[in-house]
Amino acid sequence: MSGKAVVSLTTGLEDPEKVTVAFLVAVGAAETGRQTLMFLTKEAVRLVLPGIARAVACEGCPPLEELVKRYEAAGGQYMACPICFNARHLDGQEIVANATLAGTIPMWQWIGEDHAVTFSY
Repeated sequence: MSGKAVVSLTTGLEDPEKVTVAFLVAVGAAETGRQTLMFLTKEAVRLVLPGIARAVACEGCPPLEELVKRYEAAGGQYMACPICFNARHLDGQEIVANATLAGTIPMWQWIGEDHAVTFSY
């Protein structure tokens, strides 16, 4: 499968069901061969800190930690908004390996001239 997918997520673990749905969409895209980027803003930026993405949103939902591992294994990437990240006084030296602190211009550069399917949560 060709093309790119961008999943924009603004919500963190204050709404684990929304986070789980966003990860299910991102994992599906990455595991079917799309280059996949999760663009994280607001409270979602905390998800690039090691050990934070842990929750079980509902009965029958997969654990978020499992989805994170699958996303990484499939080559999924994160861009966390540096403005949101720094506003929360988080440590940029402690982010997961497949994440960068990058804003909207790097996101558009990542998309490039290709078409990208987008989802927003």
